[in-house]
Amino acid sequence: MSSIEGKEVKKVIIACDAGMGSSVMVASQLAKRLKPYSVKVEHTPVNEIPGDAQVVLCQSTLVSRARKANGNAVILGFQSFLGDPVFDRVEQAIRDGGSLAD
Repeated sequence: MSSIEGKEVKKVIIACDAGMGSSVMVASQLAKRLKPYSVKVEHTPVNEIPGDAQVVLCQSTLVSRARKANGNAVILGFQSFLGDPVFDRVEQAIRDGGSLAD
């Protein structure tokens, strides 16, 4: 299990199966939300998660693959690309402080 304090997060990765369409859309939306906190948001294929990723968000079905790609990051799964509570949870931890753990 990995954890990080929200105030320490500087890089969030949105990972999807191919690193294209859906992750690009989510990354763009989350980047706008996290811009005030100077957090960088990128998208990538789940098998190519960079080693410096601190928090990785991916569909719940991809969590085990994400852990294999980067076992040090906090890996959080979501069910829906739009309006999933995990996005609010990440923003709240970054904004207000608090721990994020997988």
